[in-house]
Amino acid sequence: MPLSLIVPTLNEAEGITAALEALAPLRARGCEVIVVDGGSSDDTVVLARPLADKVLPADAGRARQMNAGAAVSGKEILCFLHADTRLPEGADGLIRDGLARSRRSWGRFDVQISGSHPLLGMVAVMMNWRSRLSGIATGDQAIFVTRSLFEAAGRFADIPLMEDIALCRQLKHYGAPLCLSHRAITSGRRWERHGLWRTIMLMWQLRYAYWRGADPALLAQRYARR
Repeated sequence: MPLSLIVPTLNEAEGITAALEALAPLRARGCEVIVVDGGSSDDTVVLARPLADKVLPADAGRARQMNAGAAVSGKEILCFLHADTRLPEGADGLIRDGLARSRRSWGRFDVQISGSHPLLGMVAVMMNWRSRLSGIATGDQAIFVTRSLFEAAGRFADIPLMEDIALCRQLKHYGAPLCLSHRAITSGRRWERHGLWRTIMLMWQLRYAYWRGADPALLAQRYARR
């Protein structure tokens, strides 16, 4: 059962070609690559067109973009992939076989963080264990889900931040995630740009505030001000 790989973008011209070229083997095996652009002012769309099955515009915001991509998907399994994340080799088979074997309907990969900071490996370990214990995944972990469950869970909530957390909370009502130990590799640029410990503390504070019921719009403003 082939997948749809849905990639939300916004001004990703610097890396979009490499990101989509990495998906070429999956396309050759029947997977569908959908790029949903949130209004890029660079050449993201132009560069993406020859390397994707569909490139479409949407209102800015990952939740809206990913919902728009899911709406035009022609496959039963949806995988939501950040432009700066690379899937492990054979990801389509890992997802398809893992879901069939486990009889689960959604899941995510473990994550590895690329970059020069010596503590990024520790951050990845923490993320993976937190996810296994909580049943909550982040967008960096390439969340995948069957179309039927995605619709039943109400799709991504139309919020500017924490859309991945909100979706996982809904999905957990239908069953636990499949936690694949194969690693998706995501960029460590935000940790290196803003400071590793500062970024960790900010994200924990934002997640705690969201858990306490804070407005995601206000949290998004705080995240942007960093």
